[in-house]
Amino acid sequence: MRKITTVASALALVLPSVVLAEEAPDDRIIVSSSRADEGIAIEDYTGSVSVLSAETLEQRQVRDLTDVLRDVPGVAVAGSPGLSQLRLRGSEANHVLLLVDGIEAASPFYGEADAGTLQAEIASSVEILRGAQSALYGSDAVGGVIAYRTASGCEAPGVAAYLEGGTRSTFNAAGRAALCGDGGELALHVTLVTTDGEPNARGGVRDIGRDGLTLSAKGSTELVPGLELRAVGRYVSTEGDFNNQDFDPTSASFGLVIDSPGVTYENESIYALVGARAAVLDGRWTHDISGQIADVSRDTFAGNARDSGNKGQRLKASYVSSLGFGGPAFAHRLTFAADWEREEFRNTDPFGFAFTGERNARNIGLVGEYQATSDRFDFSAAIRRDLNNRFADATTFRISGGVEVVPGTRLRAAGGSGIKNPGFYELYGFVDGRFIGNPDLKPEKSTGWEVGIDQAFGGDTARLSATYFESELEDEIFTSFPAPTFVATPSNRDTVSKRKGLELAAQARLGPQVTLDAAYTWLDAEENGVEEVRRPGNIASASLNWTAPGDVASATLIVRHNGETDDVAFTDPSFIPVTERLDDFTLVNFAAEAKLSGNLRVFGRVENLFDETYEQVFSFVSPGRTATVGIRAQF
Repeated sequence: MRKITTVASALALVLPSVVLAEEAPDDRIIVSSSRADEGIAIEDYTGSVSVLSAETLEQRQVRDLTDVLRDVPGVAVAGSPGLSQLRLRGSEANHVLLLVDGIEAASPFYGEADAGTLQAEIASSVEILRGAQSALYGSDAVGGVIAYRTASGCEAPGVAAYLEGGTRSTFNAAGRAALCGDGGELALHVTLVTTDGEPNARGGVRDIGRDGLTLSAKGSTELVPGLELRAVGRYVSTEGDFNNQDFDPTSASFGLVIDSPGVTYENESIYALVGARAAVLDGRWTHDISGQIADVSRDTFAGNARDSGNKGQRLKASYVSSLGFGGPAFAHRLTFAADWEREEFRNTDPFGFAFTGERNARNIGLVGEYQATSDRFDFSAAIRRDLNNRFADATTFRISGGVEVVPGTRLRAAGGSGIKNPGFYELYGFVDGRFIGNPDLKPEKSTGWEVGIDQAFGGDTARLSATYFESELEDEIFTSFPAPTFVATPSNRDTVSKRKGLELAAQARLGPQVTLDAAYTWLDAEENGVEEVRRPGNIASASLNWTAPGDVASATLIVRHNGETDDVAFTDPSFIPVTERLDDFTLVNFAAEAKLSGNLRVFGRVENLFDETYEQVFSFVSPGRTATVGIRAQF
């Protein structure tokens, strides 16, 4: 944790007092809704999507991406030190595919990404596609896709940065330098987050601090007309304190989080992607080939000694060919994609209590997709065949359509299937006396559908969107405790997990300088009649933004409500989990900024304004009120 603090001191000296570029990526275009890379306008997309633009992230002064995802319909966040989980429409956390500049970010060891390590970089944006996307992206996309995207050099050229400090010895900094020219573009980012934190055990006194550093680069160049090369690189290092749970059967705090001096964790991730894109027939037929790597490791420490660890690596290669034809009145696109992927993992336990051999799995995915777009009607269909070396081969599909019945009113519907292969830890994990993997696990399978309506009022003055969805999950993987040893092991359920819900989203311009964004989700997620954990039945948010004439100042008020939710607790000495109900909570944040000069601004924010005490995960107390002030500019 100390090496990142040293980097923080250096950045404070070298970063100029500058910040967020005003130019944002076009929030009307979604690039992750199709395997073709041309992008689709939101009004032409036939599923459920939300786009959080760079302007939105700037106004709300987002640092941890998980915070702003609470403002998206269908998204449930469960954050704790060392692991923040995202669930879409009642899915499991490892059923959500997280893409970072097109790279799969999940740890091959855990089968999911720690969303808490993803910091909002300058001029970045995020797209959230809800509903099964396995037909396009394969395993992991059962609940949907969250695609985080940094701006290219030409989308936000120049130099930008910020410095800020706040309560609990918080210091954050970020910088961006971007070039755009006839020969290509390049964007470089550095983002630093560091805080001493506060206690997260009930009645605890040990502060839980965290340091995070992200370095990224993104560029492209056109070698000859119609042939473009691109590359992305990213390094993420997170170090933090962590409190263990008390598993002493004689203790009054058995099963609860307790102060654990000297317990820390370190996460380190390296991501890279290189690709080439060729366009022929006046750009109507494109060919794209890419390769990517993700190398993710995690270690935990007790005092100065490492007491556990794991490492995973993913190699992936993709080829996509997309042909567009037809005219402006009715356009068609056919796309074929082929993916090859190899994942490997191993436990790096230093004591021999866990299996430390290397395991790997390979997959080939073949995708066919058709899209049709007209002035009033849009349609898409996709099918994918996955060839696995460790599991049965599988086929998934997605079909959707939308129609503008009258000006301003659009109806849409979608249906599809998803699949999630068991993770390595579920298959082969072994911790003596604590956990035994199950190599006979079957993949989880899901089918679902949705219907929705999008309504515009007064042109673009106000928009309302409503979506009802249902899905079923078969062969759900859960942790069982079979007799006579009662040692934890994963199994497939015989029953069906059912999820249904309603998503509402509204945007309105209340005046020349005032805008309102609101969202609400009602969710019913049950397994054999029992409510699924960490899936609140009600989630709501509202963001009210005011911008002064001439953009000389702005203020944003954000209210986020998380309803009651169940969680598992190991408070029984048998280690068989029991269900605990977590209270609902409402968080209020306020952010404001003012222009000092043409390039320089001051800003500040207060998070959890009323100092609400709440838990997102059983007995892990979440942060109280924090205050931050800073300075930013752009050149």
